This record gives sequence, structure tokens and C-alpha cells, in this order.
Amino acid sequence: MAKKTYTGEVLSDKMNKTVVVAVTRRFQHPRYKKTVRRTTKFKAHDEQNVCRVGDKVTIIESRPLSADKRWVVMAVNGRDIKEIPGETP
Repeated sequence: MAKKTYTGEVLSDKMNKTVVVAVTRRFQHPRYKKTVRRTTKFKAHDEQNVCRVGDKVTIIESRPLSADKRWVVMAVNGRDIKEIPGETP
């Protein structure tokens, strides 16, 4: 089964090897037909601490890395991150 990937913006990089990524999705309300925006925050693993606040990043789901971290940063502004923990290239 393919792993989910999302693109979002880094909100916080204050933790060591962890960033908080905001993923915004847009959808049409089923009854009122208005376009609605919903934002979800994910904690993602950033092995080399390369992400900064405001960066656009792509995250991919992974095995649980901590109590609330289940995502890994795959790319930052189009740059590939070489090492993904628990994954072999």
C-alpha cells in the first residue's frame, strides 16, 4: 500500500529533530457548497535539522517514531532529504 504524502508549511522548529507542519486542505461543504479550509498540524521527523519556520516541506507517513510523531520530512523546498530513518533506499 502506498504511503500518504502531504505538502505543508513549517510552523515550528524549536524541537530537536522535529518540526511542526501545518497542512491545509480545501473542500466544498456538502450542504452549503461553500469552499472551506481546514488546517491540521503534524509533527514530523527532521533528522538533520534543516527545516526552518516558513519552509514548504513534503512529509511522508512512517512507523511511530515517538508518542505523537508518525511523519518524516521527505523534501524541503524541492531539495531531497537523503536519510529517512527506518527506510532503506
